[in-house]
Amino acid sequence: MFIVDENSVIAQTRNGKQTLNVSGDVEAAFCEEINGDSVAVIGENRKLNCFAVEEISEMSRGRGVTLQRYKDGGLSDITTFNKDEGLSWKSGDRTRTEADLTGWYTRRGNAGRLAPRGFSRNNKFK
Repeated sequence: MFIVDENSVIAQTRNGKQTLNVSGDVEAAFCEEINGDSVAVIGENRKLNCFAVEEISEMSRGRGVTLQRYKDGGLSDITTFNKDEGLSWKSGDRTRTEADLTGWYTRRGNAGRLAPRGFSRNNKFK
């Protein structure tokens, strides 16, 4: 993942502009607008990791940085949020909010901890 200024991805030609470099059979998984000061990522293994947006570098193009480490599986979902408001997710018809993220708020690239009780079983924030 990396942060890119939206004005730097506008192309002048019909062919477009390459911003993300991937190799082999790898494909981009998420494109998320930043709405907050923190990022939350959850893996297929139900481990959650939260960190500050400042830990992600801003580039005009590139491959990006590692968000979370995985032994098995990969990234399931990503979202941005304000740390002082807490992390919210959909659980059925309700929206749950976890205000105390002490155990999950670490540095970018960590493996994370199991998601809090009540987190959606489909590993999605929305």
